[in-house]
This record gives sequence, structure tokens and C-alpha cells, in this order.
Amino acid sequence: MIRLRILKPAALACAASLTLANPLLAKPKYGATATVAKNFNPATVKTYTWTPGRPSTDKAIDAKIIAAVDKELTSVGLQPATGGTGDVLVTYYSISRTDVDVKAKPDEKGLRPEHTVGSLVVALLDPASRKPAVQLRIDKPIERTDIEGSINTLVPELFTKYPGKDAKKP
Repeated sequence: MIRLRILKPAALACAASLTLANPLLAKPKYGATATVAKNFNPATVKTYTWTPGRPSTDKAIDAKIIAAVDKELTSVGLQPATGGTGDVLVTYYSISRTDVDVKAKPDEKGLRPEHTVGSLVVALLDPASRKPAVQLRIDKPIERTDIEGSINTLVPELFTKYPGKDAKKP
């Protein structure tokens, strides 16, 4: 019986310290990031071709994301390939999730505030290997009632991380 009394609080303290130290359980970070392959030179990329990824299941949202990405690719100096495959393949992946603010006080029903978060990844792939040359990612709270507005805000913010953006403006 004594062993259980000692082990139980020790196990709880250990579990609590692991929970606090676990970065997966930390407060989510919102914003845009870029991962760029070491050998990627943005100056050599002039054209692109779309390739399937994990698009939105809503065709209207899919079309709006593609249009917004096309606009931003043009702003960094890329053009759609007119014949054959472009210098890079472009794809995107999108998901939404619900984040719960576990540090907030529960309301009268015991519920904590929830935020809908959109995650969008735009990847430029090497056409030969299909490995990512550039991967841009943004995670931000969005308004489900204004998906188009969210797309028109998130995609330009995402492309602020495009490598060499200032140097490529036409």
C-alpha cells in the first residue's frame, strides 16, 4: 500500500513534466514558413506546370486556391509552361483543423474557445525526381464564413517566404 502511495504521485509528476516538455502539446505557432532545397536557384526557374496534390474537395475552393497561387507565382516571375513540363511542378495540399485554447477558462458549459485553422502547403517540385525544391506552408486561423477572403489573405502572405522574391519581380 505504501508503494502505491509513493508511486502514484511520482508517476503523475513525471507525466505532467513530460506533457509540459512535449513540443507537440505546446501552443501552436501560426504563420508562414519556407523549406528550400540546398541546390535550388530561384533565378533558373521561369516556368511551372500544375500536378495533382491533396486539393480541397470543394471544387470552387480548389479553383480559388489555384487562381491565387497562379497570381503569386506570376508575382515572383514564373509563368505557366506553354508546352511540355515547366522548370518546376507545382502542387498544393490543404486541410483545416480545430484548435482548442486549453489555457482559456471554460465557459458556463465547460467548453473552451475553439479556432478553425487552415493549413496550406504549396510545393514546387523537381520534375525529374518529384522532390520538393521549395515548400511553402502557412497555418492560420480562418473564418469558415469567408473562405475566399481567407484564401486571398493567406496565399499572398505565404509567398512572402518565397526565396528570392524581391529579386524576381518583373
